[in-house]
Amino acid sequence: MPHPSGYHSRHAEEPTTTITIREVVYDPLEIEVNSEHRSGSPFLRASCVTLLVFFICGLAGFLGVFIGRSLYMSLPPKVTYVVVDRRDPSHIATTISPVFTPEVQYWAPQIAQWAQDYNLDPNLIATVIQIESCGDPTVGSSAGAQGLFQVMPFHFAVGENMTDVQTNAMRGLTYLAQGLQKADGNAGLALAGYNGGHGVISWGWARWPDETRRYFYWGMGIYEDATNGKDTSARLQEWLQAGGSSLCQRAAATQQTLHAS
Repeated sequence: MPHPSGYHSRHAEEPTTTITIREVVYDPLEIEVNSEHRSGSPFLRASCVTLLVFFICGLAGFLGVFIGRSLYMSLPPKVTYVVVDRRDPSHIATTISPVFTPEVQYWAPQIAQWAQDYNLDPNLIATVIQIESCGDPTVGSSAGAQGLFQVMPFHFAVGENMTDVQTNAMRGLTYLAQGLQKADGNAGLALAGYNGGHGVISWGWARWPDETRRYFYWGMGIYEDATNGKDTSARLQEWLQAGGSSLCQRAAATQQTLHAS
């Protein structure tokens, strides 16, 4: 499937990264003493203990600063998001932004209904459709993802038609809504979780796979343009030039066939 930069949806948990720290076999506080001092100098032993305590405290302080800075640098860019509240439907848009391609606009009535059914921003739904299938309900990826929302087969019940639009939407949007809840309403993290599995939501940018980083880059750029009232999206145009246009050409051909039938 011609996704830009090798995109394929994989709603599977990524393996946990294990960091192994090399064991220290040389003690920098070890000093050369003769056998007499080793066997009977309380002052020397006390001095060594004092130096060891100071060294450990200093090392702990350095590691604390280093680890804290690393964790901070691993966080994705800070963005302010509006959390949609089910108790206040007025916060939910009723139409999608004009920034999306005609192949996504084709599904505008269904997107509006799905937004109400799953309490999701229609522009977030449209963003997922844009970069997953560009509106082609028949497309499949080499990883096995299927349909409009590129849902992996293990999300479906036995006997379900994976490319049926409503079934595909139910499985895909349920997963998206769950990710948004896990991310405390953070749309960017929810998009990352949709691509890489919900586990990546808590990982931080530094541990995300390259594919998930690209997905976040495309998705959040398009979504922000859509929610900021723009008529066009520079990020969407960039996505099209990176290979998304071929996906949309296929979607347009599929939609012509659907319309004719």
